[in-house]
Amino acid sequence: MNESAILHIPDSQYCFAVGEKKLVIRLRMAKEDADASVTLIYAGKYQFQQSREQIPMEIRYTDRLYHYYETTLVLTDVRLAYVFCIRQQGITYYFCEDGVVLQYDFAEGFYNFFQMPYINRNDVLPTVKWMKSAVFYQIFVDRFFCGNTKKDRSYINMEWGALPTPKSFAGGDLCGIIEKLDYLKELGITAIYLTPIFRSISNHKYDTMDYMQIDPQFGTKEEFGELVRMAHAHGIRIVLDAVFNHCSMQMQQFCDVMEKGAESPYYDWFLIDGAYPVPSRANYECFAECTYMPKLDTANPEVQEYLIGIACYWIREYGIDGWRLDVSDEVSHVFWRRFREAVKKEKADAVIIGENWHDAYPYLRGDQYDSIMNYAFTKACLDYFARKTFDAKQMAEKLSSNLMRNMEPVNRMMLNLLDSHDTHRFYSEVGENPDRLLAALALEMVFPGAPCIYYGTEICTPGGYDPDSRRCFDWEKVHTDTDVRKKLTELTHIRSCTAITDGNVELAAENGMLCVRRKAGGEGVSLYINMTEEQRRQEHCLKADSKVLSAHRASVLPAAGDGKMTCGVCVEPEGYLIVREQREALD
Repeated sequence: MNESAILHIPDSQYCFAVGEKKLVIRLRMAKEDADASVTLIYAGKYQFQQSREQIPMEIRYTDRLYHYYETTLVLTDVRLAYVFCIRQQGITYYFCEDGVVLQYDFAEGFYNFFQMPYINRNDVLPTVKWMKSAVFYQIFVDRFFCGNTKKDRSYINMEWGALPTPKSFAGGDLCGIIEKLDYLKELGITAIYLTPIFRSISNHKYDTMDYMQIDPQFGTKEEFGELVRMAHAHGIRIVLDAVFNHCSMQMQQFCDVMEKGAESPYYDWFLIDGAYPVPSRANYECFAECTYMPKLDTANPEVQEYLIGIACYWIREYGIDGWRLDVSDEVSHVFWRRFREAVKKEKADAVIIGENWHDAYPYLRGDQYDSIMNYAFTKACLDYFARKTFDAKQMAEKLSSNLMRNMEPVNRMMLNLLDSHDTHRFYSEVGENPDRLLAALALEMVFPGAPCIYYGTEICTPGGYDPDSRRCFDWEKVHTDTDVRKKLTELTHIRSCTAITDGNVELAAENGMLCVRRKAGGEGVSLYINMTEEQRRQEHCLKADSKVLSAHRASVLPAAGDGKMTCGVCVEPEGYLIVREQREALD
């Protein structure tokens, strides 16, 4: 047995509460030890010496190196003690805080059992309920639609539809989004993530000058209030972009420091080497190497109060539904803890989504963000659908590995995206192949977490890296290129299935196809994706009365005889099939 591969960490993503008396426990073991059987031995920690219960653990996830065993306990005593019993080739082992041992002294277990000392109700990470069925749509405001034809247009320096440059202004605004809410609702969108809308000199607005003002290019506070009201009336939530790592060098506080240096009351709001900030010398910390975006010192209590006040203001006064946090991994953990407490007090179901491109577990333990923009999902999709460096088995393993980074409630709130304003367009990455795009969108809809559609994906907008990924929305294509949009609309409407909103997930490769299964109660949803170059058929994998929810280049094989026999699936290259089965079929 490969002892070095065995891992369990109490009070972590390997042991976490999903309710006041409900606990999920995981154990990692090497794949070569798949013949082992694992049993969890547990009891209330003050009863562990006298009486214990046992429950077998099953392999729930598999990645390239490991199997992950999992079980869920419903407790009467929330003070839990436990050890793992591993049986392999006739030998019994125990795994506890001392590691793997051949004998375990239960009478002295209080020295070395694993424990969940107590499940405090305010330590249970709640799932933002509306996120479970949400379909996000990210809008780069300047490039979506110009609705206010009477505004000052002197700043606009590009024709709508021309290729953008870093300093292009096309004229999109908040009124344009209001005008297109019916379109978004029809598409199946339930939440809009807006790139920054506050006063700034750039087209992207990530260099904020004034967090309390809507940029005049985009509109007014009154128009923003109308957008939120109208969106809510359409069943669509609004999430704003919080750029709190840095600001514009034209923000009033930094200008004061530029003038007064160390004598400015805002000097300590920034991280400056010297009495005065000197842009030509870059003697202050900034975003990346952009001296026009000085970094805010979020360890400074005054800065914390200022930024938290901004976050609460836009929730309290305008009813926004959450914040996406720009460059969130470079901001103080202490700040995010204070931020979360204040935001959740203002609006309990406001979602907090960090922009962390990498494993963000330290931020996702329930005291900072709810989730992150899931760029690990993006990369896996590029490797499977675009690069084809993954086959179905490798894709299933990679997705499983990603899920094991976090607790289950976090996975259910992840913002899963194929592309964004910071990446190449996914449609271009798959060689402008609509079949591959649709297969990836199908995965995005069925996988745990909330899918996020980058504006224009539904009309197959191409684009390279920034600024090319920020092209204008071609509204003429809405009326001419309808195939992908119609299929995407079909996909978004399956998000309300109970198996998808509340179900567990199973990931596997079967006959060269990626299979994703979600099950909850009496409902199951299965997704089959074929990224091979040959037709793939799998017989006897479905009941005859399975219902097709969405299909592209795929079909269900007819059942034989009296219709009670199982049937299968037939998926063409770069096709997908999503089917639903009810309780009697699952049984």
